[in-house]
Amino acid sequence: MGVQDYSFLRDLQVEFKDSEVTNKFSLCFWFYLNEASTLPSTILYQEHPDVISHIPFLLLDEKKKILLFPSLISSHSNITSWREVVPAISECEFPTKKWVHVGCEVTQDLLRLYFDGKIVGEKSLTSSLNNDMGSDNSISLTCISGKDSQLDGYVHSSELFPILSTIENHYVKDPPVQLSIDSSSAYEIEEDSDGVWSIVGGKASCRRNFDLDVTLMDNFSHPMTEEAEVVATLVYSDNETPVEKPVDADAALLTSYDGIEYASSDRPSKIISGRASFKLKISQLSSKCDNRLFRIRFDIPKLGKYPFLEVFSRPIRCISRNRSTRATSLMLRKSSLGIHLLNGSQSHVLDDGSSDLPCIVHEAKQSPSSKRVKLGQEKLTANFKDDFVLKQANGGSRSHSWTSEDNYAYQNQNSLVARPVSHGGAENFSSDSENSETTISAIDDLPSNRGPISDMVVFKYCLADLNERRLLLKEMAMTTKEEELATFGERVSLFSGCSHHRHQISISKRLIEEGIKCWNLISNDNHHVLWENLVSGLQGHFLKMTFGRTRSLTHQDFNLLRRVSGCQDLVSQDNFEKLWCWLYPVAFTLSQQCISSLWGSTSPMWIEGFITKEEAESSLKTLGALQEPGTYILRFPTSRSWPHPDAGNLVVTYVGSDYTIHHRLMSLEFIYSSGVKGTTIKPIQDILLEQPELRRLGRIVRSQ
Repeated sequence: MGVQDYSFLRDLQVEFKDSEVTNKFSLCFWFYLNEASTLPSTILYQEHPDVISHIPFLLLDEKKKILLFPSLISSHSNITSWREVVPAISECEFPTKKWVHVGCEVTQDLLRLYFDGKIVGEKSLTSSLNNDMGSDNSISLTCISGKDSQLDGYVHSSELFPILSTIENHYVKDPPVQLSIDSSSAYEIEEDSDGVWSIVGGKASCRRNFDLDVTLMDNFSHPMTEEAEVVATLVYSDNETPVEKPVDADAALLTSYDGIEYASSDRPSKIISGRASFKLKISQLSSKCDNRLFRIRFDIPKLGKYPFLEVFSRPIRCISRNRSTRATSLMLRKSSLGIHLLNGSQSHVLDDGSSDLPCIVHEAKQSPSSKRVKLGQEKLTANFKDDFVLKQANGGSRSHSWTSEDNYAYQNQNSLVARPVSHGGAENFSSDSENSETTISAIDDLPSNRGPISDMVVFKYCLADLNERRLLLKEMAMTTKEEELATFGERVSLFSGCSHHRHQISISKRLIEEGIKCWNLISNDNHHVLWENLVSGLQGHFLKMTFGRTRSLTHQDFNLLRRVSGCQDLVSQDNFEKLWCWLYPVAFTLSQQCISSLWGSTSPMWIEGFITKEEAESSLKTLGALQEPGTYILRFPTSRSWPHPDAGNLVVTYVGSDYTIHHRLMSLEFIYSSGVKGTTIKPIQDILLEQPELRRLGRIVRSQ
């Protein structure tokens, strides 16, 4: 695949060295028409020193159909203009931005035009024309050239040979290559009703990874094995100029390698077996660029600036997280990971590459699900909270049982862990979920019983985002035993430095199995169920999951579940799965003895039900003013769905001494580990009352 194998149409020149070949010959070439701005327009001209005027050999007419003209023009004939000659005309219009094999078969009696080895136009020459073009009066064609063509076209593998050679053989001999986007590889991309891709981007704490693959294939879909590198660039959709890099900010388009982000222009992706994979992020929002749409341009600069070695994505609207509308958009997913959550079968992939995999709705603010750890040559960073768990269970250090629910920001690369960043007057607290006391563990201390799950899978999970982890766990839960998942969870906790991961991993198999039972029971093998039927089925299943020790779900609780999952009157399996990924961790938490009493208590009513963050904040205000400091409300965060490390945990929303509202995530890790250690856990009520920040339990004011 050399650059010399491709040329501009205007550089094509086919010379006849034998005068007799002009009476019977075939001309074949691959033709790529990039644009056809002026029509009609000549593709190739036929030339002879005795003929002054430009006579077309191939012409593209107003309807984008190709006309093939006879190659022998007599200077003594009665034909005064080539326009009087009836050519062979193609049945279909010629496509743009696509390689097409063109074959021209020319004799004194017949003209035949071929596209991709098939006849698309044919014309028998009249006897009068043959007489006018007789051998006595004919002039020999010396050249067929594209030098005066005004078309933006490219040519590959042009060849002139006697008519005995078949055009079909040339068609399969040396096909050209073209760069394309594999739409089935698109992941974490939403498609709006107008066909525009919607991608979450912006600041580092909000933007999301999305995946795209490009392929370099020949015209018969055979991958090219030659080495090449593809570069991704973010450009404006209207004029294809690069999007400017903001001052003192990240590059407009970022790519991830081994968990580290680079400017996409600095890290091209190598083509392996005809495919180059990209994991990208967009830092520039459309709203910051006069609401202009973007595209991603993929090209291979080292092979030349050819349009067939360049491909553009669909128009992209880059939005911030709080504008994401997953419930009304079509999510594009990787078909290779298309395993349905609740049946384990391959999900149906739509014609446009999208599939019906579930997605999880998040609140506008959400802390990342993982932190990257730097690997040294001999040691790994690991966070454990066993000592803290024992202290907490015995009434020891109290402030560490809280974590800030405010957004987190990554520090510089020299930092092994990230710390919470204060927003809106919130205080900075260490996160038990994301940032615990750090200890150094040697590689020799790694668990010796590693099981069938490789270290590569462990590292992949640690470095993946929340949706990638969810897809990975869904695949593993179908074939992996609970003991192996438990071991996998321990290793992930070790390498990631977050012990909360092991709980979400350990419940994966049960979460999926219970979800299958619940959906099958409610749906009766239907693809959709009425919301009323789902409510009645979930009610019984929720009580069964919590062992009947807790109260039932209320109408307000189901309203929140409906908002989390995006359910309408007719509920699809995808919507049910979104609901289930949030509800199951909550139900599992409520099944724990020290929490179930909290949920079941009516006097006082510690947890009044499922509420949103906004409802909790509104309830802490009286006539627009905040209630007295220390007033608090308990809730389950709607932004934490499985397999987020904090899914199912409680959040305390309270009025601080600074007269601002704070949100603190309670660390419940000790609940899940207490059964193994045999420690006695204090009731949550007692732990709450010991907190100096909390003085009075508030009441919920439901939003209408």
